[in-house]
Amino acid sequence: MNLIEEAKTQIDALVRHAYASAADKGLLPAGAELKGTTEIPRDPGHGDYACSYAMSAAKAMRMAPRKIAETLAAEMDLSGSWFSDVEVAGAGFLNFRLGPAWYAQVLRTVEAEGPDYGRVDEGRGRRIMVEFVSANPTGTMTIGNARGGVLGDAMAAILDRAGWQVWREFYVNDAGNQVELFARSVEARYIQLLRGEDAVEFPDDGYHGDDIRDIARRFYELHGDKYLDMDPETRRNDMRVFGIEYNIAKMRRDLERYGIVYDEWFRESTLHESGYVAETVALLEKQGYTYEKDGALWFRLTDLGAEKDEVLRRSNGFYTYFAVDMAYHRNKFIARGFDEVINVWGADHHGHAIRFAKSLPALGIEPERLHFLLMQLVNLVRDGETVRISKRTGKAIALADLLDEIPRDACRFFFNAKPDTHLDFDMDLAIRSDSENPVYYVQYAHARICSLVASLAAEGHPVPAAGAVDAALLTDETETALLKQLSLLPEEVRLAALNYDPSRINRFLTELAARFHRFYTACRIKDAAPGILEARLKLADETRSVLAIGLGIIGVSAPEKM
Repeated sequence: MNLIEEAKTQIDALVRHAYASAADKGLLPAGAELKGTTEIPRDPGHGDYACSYAMSAAKAMRMAPRKIAETLAAEMDLSGSWFSDVEVAGAGFLNFRLGPAWYAQVLRTVEAEGPDYGRVDEGRGRRIMVEFVSANPTGTMTIGNARGGVLGDAMAAILDRAGWQVWREFYVNDAGNQVELFARSVEARYIQLLRGEDAVEFPDDGYHGDDIRDIARRFYELHGDKYLDMDPETRRNDMRVFGIEYNIAKMRRDLERYGIVYDEWFRESTLHESGYVAETVALLEKQGYTYEKDGALWFRLTDLGAEKDEVLRRSNGFYTYFAVDMAYHRNKFIARGFDEVINVWGADHHGHAIRFAKSLPALGIEPERLHFLLMQLVNLVRDGETVRISKRTGKAIALADLLDEIPRDACRFFFNAKPDTHLDFDMDLAIRSDSENPVYYVQYAHARICSLVASLAAEGHPVPAAGAVDAALLTDETETALLKQLSLLPEEVRLAALNYDPSRINRFLTELAARFHRFYTACRIKDAAPGILEARLKLADETRSVLAIGLGIIGVSAPEKM
């Protein structure tokens, strides 16, 4: 149950019932259409919910909005509702305050839904693919890939909790010029390994990393020198296959260590081998979306509102990345039938994302079915300075190096910051065990509650059922604030899904932990009076449950001891 949406629905019903009563008595004009918004005010002094119905109806009723609001408030019957009172504020806002019935409902809902608390049905079972990381299998995964991995995985988990059928996909770029350069690079290192550095010239635009030497050495250990005298085409093809498979296996291991598992690793090469790229381009040609210029085949993207056209097939006969991308998305939407797709890309792809979305109608796909989660760059910082080199390897920091230095939980929590902001990842802060470290702060709240619950159980005070607790006893400001925060999780999940912003869960958890710590400081539990002890214990335990759910959504553990 989404208690926020339910509260807004109840307010709508209360206002409409009050209007009907006022209209029957001739206090307000009959037949007016009531419209308005209901929001949670930032200032608690303005109530728990504020609605604007009176102001929206002022023109139709030809009355001052405050007069309308005062009449509605006077005719409103709150008995049996979740609200204790309603008051008129400002130009005509109706401000509602929650009562004990609502706080009791929070406790009952969290208990009844258990691990499923926070699930909503915004997606209504629609099938959605989240494609993320999708690094070239020609080298190690970068810190940018590390951030994309967390954002994509957390986004997928949120969508699942919000009612979508979710598919996680890694797109393997195992075709094209970069893969050919990769094969030539491995080939050169293999020959140099056996015949010396001067035996063959290394490609100027090849891959110069030590990982290429490692792949060449492993290839030699498996096959010896038999590939020295083999024809170059066969040699490069076999080295390409070996190197790509080796790197993909390493990517899998690193990502699984990171807590990320995909439903499919989709190979770009399959689109070429099946003829799907050629078929897609032929479809565009048949529909009149192409023209030839300078021996290349162009896509009339300007006909669809873009600022420039795109090349689909170069004069040498090779298909461009844009053409392959169109074929891949045709495969996603048409061949595999996904209702929606989210691509997690770097912010530098913003222009391409806009142009690419405009291409979809040519394939018979509505552009609004494709979404982009664009993320800004990451800066690793240690001792206030930008860090680019790993202490352990002495090379550029990759995902595996980062996980050797920073706990997985900290990596996932820190990288799940707001996607559209530049991230300075403080490596010193990430390993600190104090309240300045946000992931420690949240996890400590969970562990603290686990210790409290165990201690009270040993003293003969097990956690009671929600029905056995008198929520009316939870009157301290810190208690009601904590209950309000608990109620927000379903709405935070819904908004995170709709706005493609998984960082909302981080902010929710940080605030939940802060409210718990304030409650724990202000309200004694162990030596509280009978009734109050049980109510506060129940509130603490449900906070523990919701912390664990939220941490699980973003792939962070909820330790019982710290």
